[in-house]
Amino acid sequence: MAIAPPRSRGTSRPVSAVRRQGPRRPPPRRPAARTGSGERRFTIGRLILVLLLLASAAQLLIIQTVRSADLTASAEKQRTMKMTIAAERGSILDRNGTPLAFSTESRALVTNPRLINSTKGAQAGAYKVAMAQAVAAATGGDANAIQAQLEADRGYVVLTTSADPDVARALEQKFPEIAEEKREARQYPAGNLAANVIGAATWGADAKKLVGRVGLESSSDSLLAGTDGFQVVDTAEGSDTVIPGSTRAQQAAVPGSNVQLTLDSDLQYVVQQKLQDYVSKTAAKSGSAVVLDSKTGQVLAMANGTTFDPRAIGAADPATLGNAAVSTPFEPGSVNKIVTMAGALEFGINKPDDVLDVPGSIQVADRTVHDAWAHGLDHYTLTGVLAKSSNVGTIMTAEKLGQDRFSEMLQRFGIGTKTGVGLPGESAGSVPARSAWSGSTFGNLPIGQGLSMTVLQMAGMYQAVANDGVRIPPRIVAATIAPDGSRTETPQPAGVRVVSPETAAQLRTMLTAVTQKAPGQIGTGYTAQVPGYQVAGKTGTAQQVNPACGCYSASTYWITFAGMMPAQDPRFVVGIMLDAPKGGTSAAPLFHDIASYIGQRDHIPVGDPAPVQTLVAP
Repeated sequence: MAIAPPRSRGTSRPVSAVRRQGPRRPPPRRPAARTGSGERRFTIGRLILVLLLLASAAQLLIIQTVRSADLTASAEKQRTMKMTIAAERGSILDRNGTPLAFSTESRALVTNPRLINSTKGAQAGAYKVAMAQAVAAATGGDANAIQAQLEADRGYVVLTTSADPDVARALEQKFPEIAEEKREARQYPAGNLAANVIGAATWGADAKKLVGRVGLESSSDSLLAGTDGFQVVDTAEGSDTVIPGSTRAQQAAVPGSNVQLTLDSDLQYVVQQKLQDYVSKTAAKSGSAVVLDSKTGQVLAMANGTTFDPRAIGAADPATLGNAAVSTPFEPGSVNKIVTMAGALEFGINKPDDVLDVPGSIQVADRTVHDAWAHGLDHYTLTGVLAKSSNVGTIMTAEKLGQDRFSEMLQRFGIGTKTGVGLPGESAGSVPARSAWSGSTFGNLPIGQGLSMTVLQMAGMYQAVANDGVRIPPRIVAATIAPDGSRTETPQPAGVRVVSPETAAQLRTMLTAVTQKAPGQIGTGYTAQVPGYQVAGKTGTAQQVNPACGCYSASTYWITFAGMMPAQDPRFVVGIMLDAPKGGTSAAPLFHDIASYIGQRDHIPVGDPAPVQTLVAP
């Protein structure tokens, strides 16, 4: 039996076959990893990467925590802008609706000097000079001032605040660095007409909105200015250019209201011109004149001898910017004698034809008062005392009236109290307190010294006489007109009964004697006469105080006149004051000029001449 060859375990091949292959070779070994420079570079790289990641994480942490609020606000500021929508300023109109001040569309021209420097390089200087000259020539500005703005190291400067839109467009085309911003320009079409009343508005500190500076433009600023609106928008990066359609919030501006005055432009022009001519003719320092409607107390004209052009307020003398007719009180002189006469008639002390024995002087406490002309014992009617303007006769009458009743009459006439006319800077004038009167005080007050009043207050006294004894506090604002056209009338102030209608009529007759010229019966104000009309009025001359000695000057005076026409049914009242005229001793001729114009303009019917009154008794 044959025996099978042995087999090795784990294989199916015969042993003989395995042996034929020879010994098994071990697998080739991989070379050992090298630990030289390459490994070090790898480690350093990983370390740098880790450090960069840590630094980035720290920076991110700072941005998200410490600097989060600042960066958010900065980014929002760059991206959004709240733009003011300026409200259109209201107009100022005269009583007939004629514009005295109004606004028109205008442009402010702005630029970026830093941008010009960076884009123009070495040519920037010459370019700025050319720009300044072009802007100045086109807008009437100061080339040097504009040049100074361009030389500023700033990113935003205003070259002019009031350029016509067409002019602005032409300059932008010539100088692309110029941009325009919408503005409004204040217009005063009549120049200095009523400038002391109207005032002026100029650009505010931000050069973006008109602000009232003086006059009604200032005192009525909140009414005229309206309420600005706003618009929140997105802007392009690095500029103020609005991205279209990016409006986030918007509130429309509310235009200002119009203010309508009681002034009459035509009358204002004539009064202003005649006053300024008379101030020049008499070489007075200045003067003021007021015309009132006798029945309503409305101010029809208010002028000053010195004024300014509101279109060039920056060049105006500061002394001319006020309104002396309401802000500068003076001692009125003999126009104040109407207070004594009104009291004497009202309390039954005297009648117009009563005859007074008037000496050339009178002793009041420690003071001797003389008449303006030397005379012995004369015999004047009470009307003659007023018409001849006798100081002695007036004080004699005032002593009979008594100090308390005289003080009461001053209060009734409104002396020492503001009128409330509605103008800024109004003075109340001054009257010594009754408790402070000394023995000599009553030697001054009845003849218009030792107290003070404004021209408006003086005119108001005579308005009471013209209006049958009822004083209507004057006003100058007739109405306000809202943006929607609704009109709010200024209510007429309540009247103050000063004297009875009978006393007022007697006073008007007595005042016609002041302006009469008859043989031996000449009044001090006869040059105020207007042919065809009866004129009632009173002259005044008051010594000014010499500041060097604190005493009354013997050569410097306030010259006054207050009157009405026609005398028995007055349509208007005029008050005039001249400050220290060197030529001419009366303001009556100026009243004549003003009254003549009004009579012709308003077609006031002529009447019978006033009967001659007895001034000097036989």
